[in-house]
Amino acid sequence: MARKGKAAVRRLYRWWTKRRLDKAPPPSTHQIRILLLHANGMGGTIRTVFNLAGYLAKDHDVEIVSILREAEEPFFPIDPRVKFRFIDDRLKRKWGISAWLSKIPSKLIPPEESAYHRFNLWTDIKLARYIRSLDTGVLMATRPGLNLVMAQLTLPSVITIGQEHVAIATQPESIQAYIKWRYRRMDALVTLTKADLRDYRNTLPRKPRKLTRIPNAVPPMTGDQAKLDAKVVVAVGRLTRIKGFHRLITAWETVAAAHPDWKLRIFGAGPQEDNLRTQIAEAGLQDKVELPGPTSDVGAELAKASIFALSSRHEGFPMTILEAMGKGLAIVSFNSPHGPKEMITDEVDGLLVKPRTNANLATALMRVIEDEELRHRLAAGALETAATYDVDVIGAQWDALLDELLARRNGTYVKPQPSVPPVRQ
Repeated sequence: MARKGKAAVRRLYRWWTKRRLDKAPPPSTHQIRILLLHANGMGGTIRTVFNLAGYLAKDHDVEIVSILREAEEPFFPIDPRVKFRFIDDRLKRKWGISAWLSKIPSKLIPPEESAYHRFNLWTDIKLARYIRSLDTGVLMATRPGLNLVMAQLTLPSVITIGQEHVAIATQPESIQAYIKWRYRRMDALVTLTKADLRDYRNTLPRKPRKLTRIPNAVPPMTGDQAKLDAKVVVAVGRLTRIKGFHRLITAWETVAAAHPDWKLRIFGAGPQEDNLRTQIAEAGLQDKVELPGPTSDVGAELAKASIFALSSRHEGFPMTILEAMGKGLAIVSFNSPHGPKEMITDEVDGLLVKPRTNANLATALMRVIEDEELRHRLAAGALETAATYDVDVIGAQWDALLDELLARRNGTYVKPQPSVPPVRQ
């Protein structure tokens, strides 16, 4: 009887879906909805989504759909044309069934997803109801768990685009298995780096209709271009173990001994803050290393420095490098796979530290501190590189993708033919 009941539910579900599709409007890219975990929080993904949404809002009706609301207002500035919707407003106290469902773990999000603890049965119901309410337009998702839910629940009349901000190899095997099975249902999967694009091409047995790479754009920033005369090295990021700030502080012990007039300033907040403050105190670096906390005005703070340091163990496509390049800082970064290795041309627009040891990081920082000509040359190269990531340049790639996906839906897409070089006579 249970088996017959499930079969009946499936038939009812198929019938209901067919009725929705019969009444669905024609495919369109006018309305764009972007799923985000917590729009009012801090983080590189939030900043890049805001940047993209602002660009798209020039010609589209754009709404950021945040799963959570845990702060009154967005931490980062956002184009006023972009609308917001919150699936679970946690600033409001829940009563009754919503409070009870909020205590039950999520059934939609795989437990191995890094943000699994942020979801629950209440967010499942609200998110599923929202996704199933859409019958046209574009729906984007910005992390594996949301990509998987979108691929599973979205009506076929909606154009779906998944964004990946991390390498597939860093995902647990169970998440990779879901990705291999569900991502094929999406219209497009967009990676940030060429390395990630190659990995997804090699990993997915059946691919989305379009698999492409579009990097992030340099966001608009306040403040002037860095003058490179401040004796300050700056780092920006969430204070987590993976960002490697403990390694940067260890390297700074060597730098501070040789250049006591220079300071290291690390902007951010996170679970490692107390540990980092303890490390600074035990190393006697209280006057040499500053932890000012997070800042919503990254541009102004970068402009007050001369060198940007990145010490992460792994990075997808670090926006902080783009922001520092846009401000004309000299970049010193660990040669992390994917992002930094792809964004930085060693000795041209930054220094790539390899092997990734604390001693090598200290040596690279001191080299840029001591060689003013090198510092200015790297900064000039960084500005040239940043220009290739201008929001209009990257935005045009998104415009082209949306046009192609709509043409595919309408049956008018013509695959571009490779250019043939002229035959010499």
